[in-house]
Formats: sequence, C-alpha cells, structure tokens
Amino acid sequence: MAEFGGTGRPGHGSGTVAHAPKPFDPWPAAIFVMLLCLAVLFLAPTLGVLLSSVKTTREIAFGELWSIPARIYLGNFAEVISNPAVHRYFLNTFLVTVPATTLSIAFGVLAGYVFAKLPFRGGNLLFLAIVSGMFFPPQVILIPLFRLFNGLGLIDTLWPIIFIHTAMGIPICTLLMRNFFATVPGALREAAILEGANEWQVLTRIALPLSLPALAVLATLQFTWIWNDFLWPLIFTQSDEKRTIMLGIVNLKGQYSVAWGVQGALSLIASVPTLIVFLFFQRYFIKGMTMGAVKG
Repeated sequence: MAEFGGTGRPGHGSGTVAHAPKPFDPWPAAIFVMLLCLAVLFLAPTLGVLLSSVKTTREIAFGELWSIPARIYLGNFAEVISNPAVHRYFLNTFLVTVPATTLSIAFGVLAGYVFAKLPFRGGNLLFLAIVSGMFFPPQVILIPLFRLFNGLGLIDTLWPIIFIHTAMGIPICTLLMRNFFATVPGALREAAILEGANEWQVLTRIALPLSLPALAVLATLQFTWIWNDFLWPLIFTQSDEKRTIMLGIVNLKGQYSVAWGVQGALSLIASVPTLIVFLFFQRYFIKGMTMGAVKG
C-alpha cells in the first residue's frame, strides 16, 4: 500500500506532523518541592519521637537526639510494656474512647435520619442549634462543666470525659449523617413502608447498610480525637489511677529527670490503636471522604 504523500520524510507529506516542544511549566516542580517541604515538616516530630525511643536518656541529655544511634536501645520499650501504670492508662483510655465514640455516632445516626427523612416544624432551626456546637471553643465551658461535675461528685472519674466527648461528638456526627441520609433515594424508604416496614426497620435495614462509608469516617475521626485528647482528662482527673494515655505520657519520669526515651516509646505504642482503627476502616474511610466529590 502506498504511503500518503509518497516522500516518506516526516513533516513533508508522509502524514506525520512534527510537534513543537512544549514550553517548560515550572508549576509541577514548584508544587512537588512545596509538598516535599510540608512532608518533611510534618514528619520531623515523628522522626524525633522515633529517634528518642531508641536512645538512652544519657544520649538525649548530651544533645544527640537528631543523630543516628550507633546501636538501637530497646530498653525504653521494655520499660513501658512492663510498667503496670501504662496498662492502667491504656485501660482508662479504652473505657473512655469506646463508649464515647459509640454513643456519639449512635445519637448522630438517629438525629441525622430524623433531620433528613422526617422533616418537622422548626427542624432546620433545631439542626442549626445542634451543629452550632461545633463552633464553640471547649475552653469557654471549662469552668461551668467543672463546677457541674464537681457538684455531682464525678470529679476524678471517667464519667465526665465520656459525657463531654459524647456531647461534643454529636454535632459533627449529626451533620455528616444528615448529609449522607439526604442522598439516599426517598423511593427506597417509601417502598419499604409500603411493604409494611416501620421507620426503625427502614433505618436499620436500608439506611445503615448504605451508610457504611460515612460511619467509617465518623468512627475513625471520633476514635482518634477522643484517644488523643489531653484537655478533658487533665481537667477532670486528679489521681494516677484515672489518667488516660496522653496524661500518662506527660507524667512518666525517670529517677532524676524526665524520661525522654520512655516517653518516646510510649508515644509510639499509644499511636498503634489509632493506626489499627484507620487500617481497619481504610476502605470505607477513603470512600466516605470522597463522597460527592465526583458526580455522574
């Protein structure tokens, strides 16, 4: 078969079009450098904690924190694992985090379903009132809450922390679940009601199975926020028996000074539960975070 044009030379009737070289675009390189700098700044504290956890207190005291250790010292991890106080810190944190996460999500699911599928007079105003709780700084309510729980005799117990985290988690849970339930086709609910289902059955058998991505996002965020909280345990607990893991990290001390290496080791161990939760919900978490980003 004869070639088009017959000459066979590129750009001279052979059918091949010569393209001019594209101009250099500096933006991708600039964005890459910026993201690299942000990644370094973000990972620097983590690197410092990792290095401190495998060094002795003497090495850290002599200013050798950021140097690569000649040998890895695992005594800090052994001390943390064998410390009964650390076991108590972990237990207290689980006793706060699991109930508060579960209750805040449960109330958020119920409220979100009502606001999305069962409109009523004044519902929008009530929804705004609930969601407005996200914008109040917690420091504003420290003194009133302390006086309230002190009057109830609940200071130095875990109950105030559970109550507060449940209450403060309801606004974000309600907002996210209401927005998600609003995207569920109303025809599904109507068909289920025609088949004899009540609202509770519609919620538990239709709406909730469809809302796994949203629930995964809330479970991950709530668990992480509550697990890493430092403020409320500091305010409402006084004895070492009621401290959570974040307070426990601060209160770990050596014989004569702060045990930096032990604190670093405990910080790494304390981050494991949140990493496990994220990995467990990773599939649904990513899907839930991207809901509504792409249409069609």
